[in-house]
Amino acid sequence: MNVTLIDYGAGNLRSVANALRALGLEPNIAAASSDMGNTTHLVLPGVGSFGDCMEQLAKRRLIDPIREWVAAGKPYLGICLGYQILFDSSEESPGIAGLGIVPGTVRRFGQTPGLKIPHMGWNSAVPRNPDTGNWAALGAEPYFYYVHSYFPCPDDRSVIAAETSYGGDKFASAIELPNLLACQFHPEKSQETGLRLIRNFLGL
Repeated sequence: MNVTLIDYGAGNLRSVANALRALGLEPNIAAASSDMGNTTHLVLPGVGSFGDCMEQLAKRRLIDPIREWVAAGKPYLGICLGYQILFDSSEESPGIAGLGIVPGTVRRFGQTPGLKIPHMGWNSAVPRNPDTGNWAALGAEPYFYYVHSYFPCPDDRSVIAAETSYGGDKFASAIELPNLLACQFHPEKSQETGLRLIRNFLGL
């Protein structure tokens, strides 16, 4: 197994790399498509803005390789911004196109009195198929760590793997496609629960 982390200059690589090391894996770091080598699993962690991420991926000529990877049905794990950029666009960066792999838009939480934005801290995710696949041994309502002001809204709700409630919004906190898992929360910061999710995804 060769797990590659995409480095676009702003991702939270250290925490994700440490999580993988805790599982006994030494990740490869790729800042260009030529660095992907014999990758078996691709991970795109993310912090920062939607527009900046897409700009950096374009500069590093990583957009087409990521699209082709997912289109080929190869294992992809997207975390936070690595989840959001799978969609067509984001209210955070008007006019900037995402990867367009999953139809839909990334939206901002509504301005509700008393609601803190960003949504930060621990919250539950409710899997549609608990205790199976990526969600094995996690239970009906596992808790994960979140830091975000925007959340994806898939056009096709059948791709939603888990939902989370915050304020008046219930949003898709994770999606699944064949060999793809993408989540708004940070499994690498979610202690044993997060490590279990990553372990499940990798098939360890």
